Amino acid sequence: MTTTSTIAKGKYHLALSWPTVAFMGAVHAVALSAPWFFSWSALGVMIILHWLLGSIGICLGYHRLLTHRSFQVPKWLEYVITTIGALALQGGPIFWVAAHRMHHAYTEDGDKDPYSASRGFWWSHMLWLFYAREEFFNYECYKKFAPDLDRDPYYRWLNRYFLLLQIPLGLILYGLGGWSFVIYGMFLRSVLLWHSTWLINSAAHLRGYRNFSVNDGSRNLWWAALLTYGEGWHNNHHAYPNVAKAGVRWWEIDVTWWAIQVLSTLGLAKKIVILNPQGSVQR
Repeated sequence: MTTTSTIAKGKYHLALSWPTVAFMGAVHAVALSAPWFFSWSALGVMIILHWLLGSIGICLGYHRLLTHRSFQVPKWLEYVITTIGALALQGGPIFWVAAHRMHHAYTEDGDKDPYSASRGFWWSHMLWLFYAREEFFNYECYKKFAPDLDRDPYYRWLNRYFLLLQIPLGLILYGLGGWSFVIYGMFLRSVLLWHSTWLINSAAHLRGYRNFSVNDGSRNLWWAALLTYGEGWHNNHHAYPNVAKAGVRWWEIDVTWWAIQVLSTLGLAKKIVILNPQGSVQR
């Protein structure tokens, strides 16, 4: 099916990806059954996995480690963290990193930014996934923005087969707590983590305050930062994308930065990029 959408720079004929719509619709539908499977232990599993897959896998792993190389860890640990990120059901590492690097290279450009806020809230929040443009979803196209990851055979495998990781995760959850653990730990967690992550692409480019003057609409949004373990300090991040700590002011809570500090204390995180009091970046 092809539809016409009026967006930032004119009219674009975009093909709706029905498999994506069906998949995400099914996950949302199953998540809505959560009240009938409630237990406190299932809720606890969901919260733990939301943090582990969201903060450690996506925010720390996919974003600050792989995309921006804000710090370094041993290769074995990088693989572990990246695998945790792949479990979050937000795409393979090459796809995710490439899209985010395009977002920074062409922020809010109606053509070149995959989730450009200039196309409106719902486009940047989720519609960009439903209308899958070739340059953003074809591996041969987007891999050019993540050549460092594409050279790694494990990342190429993970990028292609990340969905398979849901099978052992589902079996483990079912074995531990039955369908309530599966629905809360996989389906409801996926939906909540999707939308909290997407809020950084959408709401954090429309609402909030700015610490830095940058050539885009990025904002610091406190409630989005709480939902995304620090990613909501988006204006700070766009001003200094390679800095490992997203929060700048003392009250800008950055839970993911706390995890990086723990890794540093253990001697596992090195060459951490920081913003010193003089406003310059250093390792």
